[in-house]
Amino acid sequence: MEAAIITTYRCNCRCVMCNIWKEPTSLAEEFRPEILDKLPALDFANITGGEPFLREDLGEIVRILKTKARRIVISTNGYFTEKIISLVGEVGDIGIRISIEGLPAANDELRGIKEGFDHGLRTLLELQRMGLKDIGFGITVSDRNARDMLELYQLAKAMNVEFATAALHNSYYFHKSDNIIRDKEAVIECFQELIEELLRTNKPKNWFRAYFNYGLINYIRGNPRLLPCGAGEDMFFLDPFGEIRPCNGMDEASAETSMGNLNEESFEEIWESERAGRVKARARNCPKNCWMIGTASPAIKKHLAGPLRWVIKHKYKSLFNG
Repeated sequence: MEAAIITTYRCNCRCVMCNIWKEPTSLAEEFRPEILDKLPALDFANITGGEPFLREDLGEIVRILKTKARRIVISTNGYFTEKIISLVGEVGDIGIRISIEGLPAANDELRGIKEGFDHGLRTLLELQRMGLKDIGFGITVSDRNARDMLELYQLAKAMNVEFATAALHNSYYFHKSDNIIRDKEAVIECFQELIEELLRTNKPKNWFRAYFNYGLINYIRGNPRLLPCGAGEDMFFLDPFGEIRPCNGMDEASAETSMGNLNEESFEEIWESERAGRVKARARNCPKNCWMIGTASPAIKKHLAGPLRWVIKHKYKSLFNG
């Protein structure tokens, strides 16, 4: 099982595509680290926000999760370099993913923060110098930064760090309903170029990343998901209030989309409850067709045959037709 642990809705960025910063949580509202002791064993936990490094007790959160999860990755804007370096020095082997939305001008415009690109890159370089292996950065692709995606991929390749992608989308989590990709074909063309680049490498992991990006093209075109969504079954979302929800892609955060609150019950009581059953059924019938890494990654692992066939076919084409 995998989990997204949303530590806070506070954020120091003012992103164009995300309004979390307009609806911040207060310190009093955010869950205390000890409730994480209630979580089951996890294959993977993504710690995110808001900006998780705004929580002064993030180290305690990570230490508890290290007893629960085989792998932990913190998603951050990378602005607080000293805090990030200090935490990694304390807790050791975790992953860090820094959100970088393009080259300096595009990143700072889209993230609404001065010198955000410089801070993010500096953090990445410092982590690399420390010897941390599980590091990289990711981009949410829109009309504004699609071309920069290809440049950032080349930068990641040169630095030998991971490179992640997402497509612009809406959800209650972002407090956005007006995000839209206007020139879909131009953005799709950029994704197709990235797919070709990934398939030309000798890394099988990159070939499956190519499949994931093919799924983003499929999403941008408005088609049904390539694979069934396992939100609420294979993964869950713990919000800063302690509510356990299937995912962060739904249109609303209400009692009807919460399985229960970890402050009040054990995880097992929540997960096996009738209320959780209703929420899981709602998630299975969700019409949104999201294709975000949080739900796509476990789906690819669970339904490996289809992605594997795609990879074999397109890797062969890249070898003999490219």
